Amino acid sequence: MKEAFDVARSPAVPEAVHDEQATRRRAAAAGPAGVTGTGASRAAGAEAPAALPGPVRAAVPAGRERAGTPGGSAGSGEASGPAAAPRPRSRPEEPGFWARHHLAVLTAATLACLLAGVAAERLGAPPAASLFFYVASYLAGGTPAALSGLAALRQRVIDVDLLMVLAALGAAGLGAWEEGATLLFLFSLSNALQSYAMDRTRRAIRALMDLAPETARRLRPGGTEEEVPVEDLRVGDVIAVRPGERIPIDGRVRAGRSTVDQAAITGESVPVAKGPGDEVFAGTMNQLGGLEVEVTRPATDTMLARIVALVQAAQEDRSRTQRLIDRIEQVYATAVVAVAALAAGLPLLWGADPAQTIYRALVLMVVASPCAVAISAPAPVLSAVANAARRGILLKGGRYVEELASVRVVAFDKTGTLTRGEPRVTDVVPLGGATREAVLQAAATAERLSEHPLARAVLAAAAAEGITPAEAEDAQAEPGFGVAARSGLGLAWAGSPEFARRHGADPSAAEPVMERLAREGKTVLLAGVGPNLLGCIAVQDTPRPGAREAVAALRRAGLIPVMLTGDRPEVARVIAAQLGITEVRAGLLPEGKLQAVEELSRTLGPVAMVGDGVNDAPALARARVGIAMGAAGTDVALETADVVLVSDEIEKLPFVFDLARRATRTIWQNLAFALSVIVVLVSLTLVGRLELALGVLGHEGSTVLAMLNGLRMLAVRPARHSAAAPAEVSGRTGS
Repeated sequence: MKEAFDVARSPAVPEAVHDEQATRRRAAAAGPAGVTGTGASRAAGAEAPAALPGPVRAAVPAGRERAGTPGGSAGSGEASGPAAAPRPRSRPEEPGFWARHHLAVLTAATLACLLAGVAAERLGAPPAASLFFYVASYLAGGTPAALSGLAALRQRVIDVDLLMVLAALGAAGLGAWEEGATLLFLFSLSNALQSYAMDRTRRAIRALMDLAPETARRLRPGGTEEEVPVEDLRVGDVIAVRPGERIPIDGRVRAGRSTVDQAAITGESVPVAKGPGDEVFAGTMNQLGGLEVEVTRPATDTMLARIVALVQAAQEDRSRTQRLIDRIEQVYATAVVAVAALAAGLPLLWGADPAQTIYRALVLMVVASPCAVAISAPAPVLSAVANAARRGILLKGGRYVEELASVRVVAFDKTGTLTRGEPRVTDVVPLGGATREAVLQAAATAERLSEHPLARAVLAAAAAEGITPAEAEDAQAEPGFGVAARSGLGLAWAGSPEFARRHGADPSAAEPVMERLAREGKTVLLAGVGPNLLGCIAVQDTPRPGAREAVAALRRAGLIPVMLTGDRPEVARVIAAQLGITEVRAGLLPEGKLQAVEELSRTLGPVAMVGDGVNDAPALARARVGIAMGAAGTDVALETADVVLVSDEIEKLPFVFDLARRATRTIWQNLAFALSVIVVLVSLTLVGRLELALGVLGHEGSTVLAMLNGLRMLAVRPARHSAAAPAEVSGRTGS
């Protein structure tokens, strides 16, 4: 039986992962000092590749890390020459036919020998002939269970496999070879079916591991190409990726433009445009143009490698219900043996028929075995983890499936979570007879050499309308006030009213417009040339596409959305109103968010915190479930949060909660069904109305049904909402 769901039952890795996660969460929640450390590590992580924690790396089975040679060397830089063939990458070998199908083969052999034994008996063959076939059936169907049961017994554990073997041997001792062989056949068939079913959840990992190519085309200093194993690439190397090829390693585009299909990594359904400076990930598909990519991470630390490690660790981490079942199962199996022994021994003291009494005890041992109970939790949990990973959602442990299902409040960070995190020009208001183009050109000329986020927003708006900034020089920026630059237009400037006064302009004409835009939660810049005020430019961080629909779907699911932000209250209220969030807490420092999460947990129930993993780290750690946005761009998100939305698609949140609730309901459905079947079968056995073959059929049938019910989680899909996506702000209001 263990072979059917061993992925979910290894205690070694989960405990190590739990210890590591607990350490991280305590450190992240340690108040202001912890906040500073977290922010520093995030800043450092933006430049240097983040290593997975040791226990998480240990979750990758031997041979699965694509780390080059056994010695762990990253390989040398240059190949010996053009004719040198690249060394094949070390990859896990695909399991052979016997490894994949041995249970099915043994099950078929068990059935064939069973039928041969029955035929020999019915045709009047010598008893030795039928006995030969029955013994062969026992060996084929009972050997895997016997080996597993003995291995467990050496650990002083009585498991289901041992119960089945003992029952079959007892039947043979009573001369009921046919029924014993039937027991082993049905038990073996159940294990084979479960093995094939659970393999569907393992295919997600194997498919991910096969995404990245084994070799890459590294560019030599002279511009020529050499094909090298991916493990030989070093940070700073430049590779060429042709149209229609998969990108072999994480990097940054140095030259070329293309679109890249990132669905396998981030879950995005639409290819993403890539150009110089953009990040690309191993395993994604380059489509239209050729790219030159500078390597930013070694092969063992790519986003793909980290996703594989996290999915494997999640599949080995057990839910709370499963851990409870595992603890009870060992005691329960021992109790079944003891009760069966009493059921056989006590009637014998009263003079009952020995053969009949022992036979009933064997039936009791079979029908009371907890096979269906043991599989009730692993099947839906592992299926949910695999389904989520396939859609770009990483659950870092099976236990978070049940944690998500218990959540009552979803607390959101604002900037970078509910909003794009990039300010955009929403309004351009000319004043005093100036034109819209003049306002944008003056502001863009002043901001041309600035790296401030507001400058990037102004320049993007000007470029979108085909406005070219004038050549500028002697740019001077005054933090908190504005920036000015001398050009052919004169001294162009953009900034605050005080900055306008310093350049001889009178901002009073702009005050009504500024007050109106400020009430809308927008940041307002004045723009002009010399003493001439040309107009106002309003800039605002806009909601993410799909954020409003996600919030509405969470409300329909009975969850309470709350905004926790460090931004100004007036800005927070405007964004919250656009998204349909009624409870807003603004002006919060990181420790303030942590305190808000604690208060919400006390007053409303378990909280899931959704943030970008930077200043939200303490709140992410303290919440019942921490959900991080932006795993594709940040490293700390993978370490702090319990759930990661790889593609930043906030509209996937309702699906996560729906999947978790369905999986949890399925666990309880399975448990109720399995326990009911056990009660019915045991009752029929105690009153003497159940034969061994029927008991085995009912027991194994309930196990397979519980497994299939859990596998339904693989087919759960995100709900389709009829509401249209929120319209983009045109940026022409007030023109």
